[in-house]
Amino acid sequence: MQTLQRWIWQETEWPRLRWDQGALAPRLARARLAQGKALGATRLLDAGLTLEAAAAILVEDGLTTSAIEGERLDLDAVRSSVARHLGLPTAGLPAPPRAVDGLIEVLLDATRRHDKPLTAERLFGWHAALFPSGRSGLHTIRSGELRGDEPMQVASGGAGRERIHFVAPPRKGLEAELGNFMAWFEARPAELDGLIRAGVAHLWFVTLHSFEDGNGRLARALTDMALSQDERQPQRLFSLSAQILRERKAYYAVLERTQRGGLDITDWLAWFLEQVEASASAAGKTVANILAKARFWLRHQGTDLSGRQRKVLNRLLDAGPEGFEGGITTRKYMSLTKTSRVTAYRELADLVEKGCLTPTGKGGRSSGYFIDWQIP
Repeated sequence: MQTLQRWIWQETEWPRLRWDQGALAPRLARARLAQGKALGATRLLDAGLTLEAAAAILVEDGLTTSAIEGERLDLDAVRSSVARHLGLPTAGLPAPPRAVDGLIEVLLDATRRHDKPLTAERLFGWHAALFPSGRSGLHTIRSGELRGDEPMQVASGGAGRERIHFVAPPRKGLEAELGNFMAWFEARPAELDGLIRAGVAHLWFVTLHSFEDGNGRLARALTDMALSQDERQPQRLFSLSAQILRERKAYYAVLERTQRGGLDITDWLAWFLEQVEASASAAGKTVANILAKARFWLRHQGTDLSGRQRKVLNRLLDAGPEGFEGGITTRKYMSLTKTSRVTAYRELADLVEKGCLTPTGKGGRSSGYFIDWQIP
């Protein structure tokens, strides 16, 4: 006889989650060390560059938290929204769609106002901001309110071949479940490590699956809020969402394993702490790129460049040393600037002559150009 699946929220003592603190100690220590180094690296930046670093992380967060759910946002639209909200120049950038603006507002509210209470009104406001039209793709959803009475499950595969990855708690009693979570989140017990708290909050909230869509994005915003509370910083200087996207398959796998198991979530927290360590370690590269970009523009502050040339150079600088495989080619320049082949070729040659770009050495149509990051 087949045993019925028992989900974590069906356990008698739910939501009394537990974990092996001793088993997590080495990973927690490594995550704390990486976090400390990331925060220390930002001290190399002045106020303007710190804002630029925060903007770069916010753009990455907006793009990646959506990409985890399979939604690809337009890079320039996200850049535009971030620039508008942080008071940075927006020249040449398109007006962002309402949904993109809403996402950036949620991410900023979670971190800038991390010291403000998490209330149902605030959480519902976040959800409404993610879905301003009341639609998710082709489907109408309840925006800014809890899901309806229909059973909620996460599945994959076509009709007749569905694989159930998760079944959410029933709608009845969801208000009380969400209330319990928010009360716990607001309590912030002193004995609970801040990184552990962030991992527990992520799992607990995504397990409740309170909304018809957007639960993952809201869970990651809450995680960023918890991390900002832990660091007492109003802006994120490393992107956990970017790291989760890099490990997207493992992310969903460990969530599913944990939600199918008992109340011991040690494995989930171990994985979560590893991602905090990895994302914090990557922050050093972000800071290095920001400093390199500042040095580049200091070196070329008197160079006469067109708006198109500056746009391409900034895109290369923002991408970092490994961001543009093969460098910038005539075709890529045409695509970025919406200009003709003749103009693209002439402006690229001009950038080489002025010392802004270096040829890759390959000839013909594959000829590319790159920024020499080794120049001091």
